[in-house]
Amino acid sequence: MRVLIAEDERMLADSIAEGLRAEALAVDVVYDGDAALERLGVNDYDVLVLDRDLPVVHGDDVCRAVIDSGANVRVLMLTAAGAVRARVDGLRLGADDYLTKPFAFEELVARIHALARRARPADPPLLQRADVRLDPSRREVYRDGRYVHLARKEFGVLAELLRADGKVVSAEQLLEKVWDEHTDPFTNTVRVTLMKLRRKLGDPPLIETVPGTGYRIP
Repeated sequence: MRVLIAEDERMLADSIAEGLRAEALAVDVVYDGDAALERLGVNDYDVLVLDRDLPVVHGDDVCRAVIDSGANVRVLMLTAAGAVRARVDGLRLGADDYLTKPFAFEELVARIHALARRARPADPPLLQRADVRLDPSRREVYRDGRYVHLARKEFGVLAELLRADGKVVSAEQLLEKVWDEHTDPFTNTVRVTLMKLRRKLGDPPLIETVPGTGYRIP
């Protein structure tokens, strides 16, 4: 899952991003509405965490632009105003959900996951292919009944390959969904992560390389 955080309180924005990355999400951060629109025009996000009172371009205008664009990104609006009128106004703009500051981080994570499920076809409770079973909610992976301990990025790559249901997933698509914008697109991080993932999954080899195209679990 890829999330964009648009929040002008830098300490809060960076703290949210750090927590979400610990949840194995790919997270980009911007601190004003103009930068948010720029990122939204370049990258595909599942969820936008949007502060309503952004500088440069107001959060309301960012929300309107997202709705008008027809993008699939879901909008979770943040505000310091807890009045019912403020929440209703935000939802009428087209926001999918609303959260008042201060908030519990666990609630924010739960709402982001709920919105992401609406942004794309819902995952089944378990992702399975061949003899591999991945539980997204528990963040557990088993192969032929054997528990496999994976690092966050390894787990994310395996989840994307399983979601593809046998189709080829390119390195660029994996970078888009599992990493964030700070990752060099010419890096070999995808190849290195796949090498570690293959080693942990063991034999017989599970992940197939399709030369010049990408990777798949046939």
